[in-house]
Parts: sequence; C-alpha cells; structure tokens
Amino acid sequence: MRLLPAIDIQGGRCVRLRRGDFADETVFGDDPVAMAKSWMQEGAQYLHVVDLDGAREGEPRNFHLIRAIAEAIPGVQVEAGGGFRSEASLRLVLESQVGKAVIGTSAVEDKRFLKQALELLGPGRVVVAIDAEHGKVKTRGWVQQSDVLALDLARELEQLGVWEILYTDISRDGMMQSVNLDGLRELAENTALDIIASGGVTSLDDLRAVKELEPLGVTGVIAGRALYEKRFTVAEARAVLDSAVQCCCGIPRGAVPVAGGESSCGVAPAQPAPGFEVAPPASGAGPKGGEA
Repeated sequence: MRLLPAIDIQGGRCVRLRRGDFADETVFGDDPVAMAKSWMQEGAQYLHVVDLDGAREGEPRNFHLIRAIAEAIPGVQVEAGGGFRSEASLRLVLESQVGKAVIGTSAVEDKRFLKQALELLGPGRVVVAIDAEHGKVKTRGWVQQSDVLALDLARELEQLGVWEILYTDISRDGMMQSVNLDGLRELAENTALDIIASGGVTSLDDLRAVKELEPLGVTGVIAGRALYEKRFTVAEARAVLDSAVQCCCGIPRGAVPVAGGESSCGVAPAQPAPGFEVAPPASGAGPKGGEA
C-alpha cells in the first residue's frame, strides 16, 4: 500500500488546515520544495500536493511550485490537485513531470470536462477526489455543499471510466480523530475503483486499520499532520504499509496452497508465505490489480 505524505500550499507556504477551513491553518514551512525533498530523504516514494489557493479560486495558483517539486525529486511520483477545471490546467500536468492530476469539483459539476481529462491524460494519470462530509460531497475547495452522496458519485465515476479515487472525510481532515473506515469500506465493497484514503490519520494503528482494507481495493493512504507533528515517521509508516496483509490463520491474503499448504482468504499480498504462492491478479486494464 502506498504512503503519500501531503504538502498543502497556501500563499506559497506549506500549511495544514483543519476540516478544510482556509482560515484555520498551521504553517509547517515556507519552502514546499525543501519539504518535498525532506520527505524523499525520509524514504517517501509518493507525494500528494494540493494548491489550496487554486482549489478555492478555480485555477492553479501555485503550479510553478508543484512543477518545481516534481523536478526536484526524480523517482518520486507526485500527484497534484487544486484548480484543475480547464484544458489549459490539464496541459500544465501533461507538460510537466507531475505524475497524476487530482480532479475534484469538475467531477461533480462538469462530466464533459472529466471525460476530456481522461482522454487527454489517460485514466492512469487521473485521480478523482471525493471530498465528503456526513456522506455528501463538497466542492470548490470544500466550501460548497452538494446533495450528491459519495457512493453514488463513485459508482458514476466508475461508469465513466475513472480508475482511481481519493476519498476524504472532511470532518476528520486535520483533526487527528482517526480514519472513517466505514466510509472507505462502503466505497471499496461497492465499486471496483482503486481508492486512496485521506482524512484523520493519527497513528500507526490507523495505518494498520486502513491496510486491512487493501484486499478490497484501498491502495494508498495520505498522511499530513501526523507526519508533520512526528506521531510517526515515513519509515515507520512504510513498515506497516509495505507488510503483507494477514488473514485470521496468519497466512498473507491471496496466497494459494502449494505442496500441501492450507488456503487463505483474500487477494494479492506483497509477499507470499513460505509454502505458498501468490495468486495472479485478474487480467485486464484498470483498477484493483489491473495493469495501468
């Protein structure tokens, strides 16, 4: 499972918000590029970067910093969001070293644009953010409430050809109140989408709990304030997330018996147990084990 340290940029600085409130910020650094380098040095292989000014204003405002981050940390995949609501903004991603574009508001309000993004970048480079509070989606930098249920949107996105979503429980984001596992499970059990979990990660126990959902298609988790406040390190987090998911009998999920072993009860572990081999993923392209 992927760990994605978060870098949120507002006014050119690294900040963390509470529940998406732009006025309730904590500044963790004045140099986003230096912060990205520090996460890389700690062992991060992925980064989640958000242009908060862009999310609020509807077009990228700090993409020069996002581009500089991607160029400064070769080998680390950067996914970026915040204000991608036009073809011109998508081309910023296309013409940079940024790996994926995270699209939020337009996925709810403009399906034509979403289809354009999927065609221009390809579904492997598009992540759709489902930002929800009390089960309903919010847009425009988490300011505008919609009547759309998170699960209904996820199902619609799947039908439109989206492979991967980012699910954030806004009520827990930045609050250090643990992850909404029920919300994650509902999305994972009812769609074939790959899911990145966000909002509320506080401890290694939270990461262990999210890791248990990996067989259902939860493939990544974003950590922000917990990393900045040193509740755990990147190395400690990766040790949890890189491990094989165990079933009740102690065998990695997805292992199948060889030479007299007993079968287990899930899918696709990182490493097979002695005496077992890993069952291959389902064939085909796209989410939940398919080739991108």
